[in-house]
Amino acid sequence: MPTPDAGPLLALFKRILCQDQKALAALYKMTIGRVYGLALRIARNEAAAEEIAEDVYLQVWKSAASYSQERGHPLAWMMVITRSRALDHLRRADIAVSHPEPETLASYADTGDDPQDLLLALQSGNALHAAIATLPAVQRQLLALAFFQGLSHSEIAAHARLPLGTVKTHLRQALAALRAKLAH
Repeated sequence: MPTPDAGPLLALFKRILCQDQKALAALYKMTIGRVYGLALRIARNEAAAEEIAEDVYLQVWKSAASYSQERGHPLAWMMVITRSRALDHLRRADIAVSHPEPETLASYADTGDDPQDLLLALQSGNALHAAIATLPAVQRQLLALAFFQGLSHSEIAAHARLPLGTVKTHLRQALAALRAKLAH
């Protein structure tokens, strides 16, 4: 899907500033595929993606004046809003709703009464954070894209503008380093 030219989008933004509903409808037609696609990729739920897209266009309607042409393409601004709304949705979501297999969560729910278990979990988390902090910046960034944003290797390569093989190598080395540090 080719990126729409900035010129027509800028013209629509100017009309939206004047509360032109037809301009918002035209903007929606031109950009909904991208907005909904990103929302769906992050939220992994069609209903949530629809709600996120609705929020994005509502914010564009209310905040078109806050867009600055010097800061980049209008669609990029909309994608930042989409990403932000989708991540907010994930943060608010109940883990049982966002988990791909919620029935497996029941086994974790029973382990939490023992203070020893809580202490071990806290120590494991601290050890993981410390191990990640020792990795080179590139490896930390690629791990974050893979595990916190859920991007595939191909998506990471495109995002980071690195060859696919390089991304796979960095991730493999990072995971090996983490395994070695956490094995102690």
